[in-house]
Amino acid sequence: MALSPRSRLLLCRMFALAVLALAACSSTPTRTAKPKPVDRSLAHIQAQGDGREVVMYSLGLLDVGYQFGGNNPEAGLDCSGLVRFVYKNALGVELPRTAADIASRTRPVNESKLQAGDLVFFNTLGRPYSHVGIYLGDGKFVHAPSSRGKIRVESMDLPYFASRFEGGRTVFASGN
Repeated sequence: MALSPRSRLLLCRMFALAVLALAACSSTPTRTAKPKPVDRSLAHIQAQGDGREVVMYSLGLLDVGYQFGGNNPEAGLDCSGLVRFVYKNALGVELPRTAADIASRTRPVNESKLQAGDLVFFNTLGRPYSHVGIYLGDGKFVHAPSSRGKIRVESMDLPYFASRFEGGRTVFASGN
């Protein structure tokens, strides 16, 4: 069956439109800006005295696995288990078992006055002082998160933590 020149032109146009439509459907999606990477560098951390001991001991536990209720690195640590383990082994200080109990037995510190070795508390479970970490300085802290399952350094500026920050507290008499 022979097509008239007009039918051929119409058929070519329909084919071209179909190809363009398919190309549009399979085009590469536009890229959104990647989030700025979190600065976990420890280059600007400064600690002295007991705070230095706490920081050094806590950094030695990076990448230890998370374990709810965990009290030792071999079995894994949760947030309060990490804090208890570090303070006991670095300074011989016994702390209570839960983040809330630790908060009740430590002194408040203004966020602008936090020093290396102080404790930082967050409301991560819909109740005050449900998560604790050890402040390193330079806006960073070490903690045992349940997500991704390893002890790690985080920035206090991350939106997740900034919006849940409950306050800083210390076990040190005055300064570290």
